[in-house]
Amino acid sequence: MVTGAFVTTHGHPPELRPYDVPVPGAGQSRIRVTAAPVTPLDLLCAGGTSYFGPPVLPYVPGVQGVGVVDQGERAGARVWFNTDAGMRPGDGSLAEAAVVHDLETVDLPDGVSDVDAAALGLSAVAAWMALTWRGRLRAGERVLVLGAGGAVGQVAIQAATALGAGAVVAASRRPRGRDRALERGATAAVDLSDADADEVTARLRAAADGGVDVVVDPVGGATTTAALRVLAEHGRLVHLGSSGGTESTFSSATLRSGSHSILGYTNNSLTRQQRADALAEIFALAADGRCQVEHRAYPLSEVTAAWQQAAGTPDARVVVTPTDDPTR
Repeated sequence: MVTGAFVTTHGHPPELRPYDVPVPGAGQSRIRVTAAPVTPLDLLCAGGTSYFGPPVLPYVPGVQGVGVVDQGERAGARVWFNTDAGMRPGDGSLAEAAVVHDLETVDLPDGVSDVDAAALGLSAVAAWMALTWRGRLRAGERVLVLGAGGAVGQVAIQAATALGAGAVVAASRRPRGRDRALERGATAAVDLSDADADEVTARLRAAADGGVDVVVDPVGGATTTAALRVLAEHGRLVHLGSSGGTESTFSSATLRSGSHSILGYTNNSLTRQQRADALAEIFALAADGRCQVEHRAYPLSEVTAAWQQAAGTPDARVVVTPTDDPTR
């Protein structure tokens, strides 16, 4: 018997309870959890408002985690993993132990801590694949990262730099987001606050010295409209979120005259192998000290506070640490 954080009421923070971890079945492993992020998907599912429908209660949330395999041939292996908690019946990572399908695990290299790996996770995959798979970034091209202070934005800046981008322009509404972007290696940071699409366009164009080749867009709305206007010829905008609005407009003449591409992205389109390959690249950069996101760790005993912080206006990725030593 271990301790788990159980959602017992939709829309309420989880509460600690004794947890009888299921016995692993064929192709599964029991994992001693060392770090688990509280992601926007966790909050959405637990709130009962996701398109997956309200999850059956009670359940342990946590769609991602990091830990150590504690039995079988792979005992001692340190892994990142993902679960379907909240989307399908079953429990997730916000517990001292979890049972996970082996196909949903990726080995972690030495040099990246458990907490760092948990903070990166699928947000980092989205940033990496938006640049490489959908955006087809080539060395020397110029990149614009919207929402640059968030987890996806921070990784996109560092990934673009690692991939040889000629310049990386970052844009954020929050001063801390802009400062964080510069700390991560952005060549310029643009203020998105208190401005309409025309003014944002002017600010982006000035910072980009004319135009950009690839836009990473987890924002949407009027900001996307502005970003489309600063694409260079044959530029690609990869849209992967709508935190700033669900609809954007564009000029037909602008889109056609520049032979621009507007591309959608979701992690759900990836194969397991694509996801594993992307994580391997990201974790290698992290082990080399070239990729990280700002995070705040909470012990499992403070899971309610961690959940409330993630559900509020978080200034960092929230990570819960069920063990005493999640930093190795």
